[in-house]
Amino acid sequence: QVQLVESGGGLVQAGGSLTLSCVASGRISRVAAMAWYRQAPGKQREEVARVFYNGRIRHGDFVRGRFTIDRDKDKNTLTLQINNMTPEDTAVYYCYLANPADFWGQGTQVTVSA
Repeated sequence: QVQLVESGGGLVQAGGSLTLSCVASGRISRVAAMAWYRQAPGKQREEVARVFYNGRIRHGDFVRGRFTIDRDKDKNTLTLQINNMTPEDTAVYYCYLANPADFWGQGTQVTVSA
């Protein structure tokens, strides 16, 4: 089994920045990819950014440079930095890991006030 624990969510004003962290533990020897997803109220869950096993990064279509994903293999952590935030970034952000089975964290709430 794999456990993913997110942290760093909270309330931030529009224009501000936030860094989310995810710590992975358990059977994480064959990680195919790690990613951040988000789900806003009333909307489907969408992928924000993904880091593949070879280091390649893929961003969601909406990202446009405001999101930076980073994986530290030694510390088994995945971070997401979000800059110039808008109220549309309000969502629950989830950490995801594939080994290759799918594992999800519990999510961390991010709220951006206007």
